[in-house]
Amino acid sequence: MTPHEVLSAPDGAHSERDPLTGLPTYEAVRARLTQWVEEGISAHATGGAIPRVHALMLGIRRFETINLAYGEAAGDGALVEVAGRICHLADEQLDGPWLVARGPGGTFLLIADEACSRERWQLFAEQIADRVTQPIARRSGTLRLSPRIAVLRVLAGEGAESALDRLAQTLAVAQRDLARRVVWVDGETTKAGRTAAQLEADLLHAIDKGEIEVHFQPQYTLSPDGAEHLSGAEALARWNHPKLGRIGAGALFVIAERADFVAPLSRHIAEAALQAASQWPDGLRMSLNVTAADLAEGSFTFDLGKALGKTGFPTDRLTLEVTEQVLVADMALAERSLSDLARLGIRIALDDFGAGFCNFHYLKTLPLHYLKLDRSMVDGITEDPRDLAVLRAIVAMAKALDLDVIAEGIETEGQRLAVAREGCACYQGFVRAQPMPAAAFLAMVSEV
Repeated sequence: MTPHEVLSAPDGAHSERDPLTGLPTYEAVRARLTQWVEEGISAHATGGAIPRVHALMLGIRRFETINLAYGEAAGDGALVEVAGRICHLADEQLDGPWLVARGPGGTFLLIADEACSRERWQLFAEQIADRVTQPIARRSGTLRLSPRIAVLRVLAGEGAESALDRLAQTLAVAQRDLARRVVWVDGETTKAGRTAAQLEADLLHAIDKGEIEVHFQPQYTLSPDGAEHLSGAEALARWNHPKLGRIGAGALFVIAERADFVAPLSRHIAEAALQAASQWPDGLRMSLNVTAADLAEGSFTFDLGKALGKTGFPTDRLTLEVTEQVLVADMALAERSLSDLARLGIRIALDDFGAGFCNFHYLKTLPLHYLKLDRSMVDGITEDPRDLAVLRAIVAMAKALDLDVIAEGIETEGQRLAVAREGCACYQGFVRAQPMPAAAFLAMVSEV
């Protein structure tokens, strides 16, 4: 089973969707949760890993006051935003299958078939809490939410009803707790693990210990008739922590920022990715993500050029992906840095387009070559005519600006064919392949 198979409601449950967010309801996930637990028991009985199913339930404290203060429309908009933030983080951080569902009021459920340590699941829940607490700008005002999260590792043989009931009871207790955002079903906030300071210290040694690994998410070019061919891959960092297990790029760079370690980390990731990509056949492109700290580093362009020279990867086959969050940190600096990089022949992609405020000023001032759509821009294109109309408008605008559109987060064959018909130049997503180690990607390339 791969993650893209469960990003929508289980078979026969398409009618059991929340009309506001489009997420499955709790009823739609019970069968999937039971299935994963049974599969975990089978794996354990045949010598596999410990039971691997994890779950969390998120609630918004005093959500009714949001509706009273700002109106129900603002409250509904906040729930849609929260749903998107949870899904986006899960997509970034989880390798195994996962499913997010909407419950009553301002509650959400996330289940994952993901083998990880207790500390890693705690860290993931804390990241979700951080995302949800970020302000939400609305015409009626700026909304600030206060989430509480109940977390558990589902017991071997435990039924879905028991797991969901234990989560709900713990969340009810957590909603009254002013001090703790994340509470384990067994009543503890966390067991002995790593403090923030310890994680920062661990990261300083992670490169030398070979714990930072680069995975590659394959990308495919598209024709309107649906024909495709492999065109390259996006490089994604992973930290294989010896005690916490795999830590994804989002958490990794949060820790790096706290430790003032972004520049060394970015240099290492870029060099490792370029070294791996230098073994690819001619014509395949590689994409690297760029942070605000990277662009603020005065030597970033020089260091990247040095890495390109050292590895021999052609400059004109490299794409740098920047998000709106990177640009707003210092627009003038971003424009200068990206212009310098574009003059070297490097292509620039505006990543996660549609996830933020979509400031169209960027489209005319920055040296862009691609718009990379956020997954929220393609999620509903096969069911909702309005979503398809938005995609069609974005593609038309991009073509007028001589920009190619990359569709990210393609999870179904229907979505793939839809973005092909509408003129997207390229796509990536679990419908074809999930991120894989460098050796696995090279083996896949050799078979094409």
